[in-house]
Amino acid sequence: MADENDPKSTEDELANEKPVRQIEAQVVGQFIKDLSFENPNVEKFLSAPSENPNIKLEINVGARRLQEELFESAIDFKATATVKEGTIYHIEIVYAGIFRLRNVPNEMLEPFLVINCPTLIFPFLRRLVADLTREGGYPPLLLDPIDFAQLYMRRKNEMAAAGQKTVN
Repeated sequence: MADENDPKSTEDELANEKPVRQIEAQVVGQFIKDLSFENPNVEKFLSAPSENPNIKLEINVGARRLQEELFESAIDFKATATVKEGTIYHIEIVYAGIFRLRNVPNEMLEPFLVINCPTLIFPFLRRLVADLTREGGYPPLLLDPIDFAQLYMRRKNEMAAAGQKTVN
């Protein structure tokens, strides 16, 4: 049995361990992949403001491999603002980033692409949404930060539950 205070045994243990390779992530680029802003009833809302709108948000994240170390991570964002008189505006944006990833273990690749990568590009999508709604003639839609890890876990749980239901 090795003595816990023996520095030589600690050095031997460290030498036998595999070196930990640090994950490297680089944002190669980010861009608007798709964009639509619809202002279908502008004439109804120019004269006087109505009640506060009901805003429905939908956010999805997708990822795909482009090359050996290059991946695309995209946030698919939709927002619809409505009041009883009709739709105020409808926004659809797919905002994506290209990432060079190195030393990411296979089991960590999917979570990294749908949690970490969208977290990096979300502030730019947030600014874009605020600018679009403001330029559309409305107060800017300021999005709260999104917990992409929680979205990922919720989606995994939903998929697991759906898988269990189909088995029964």
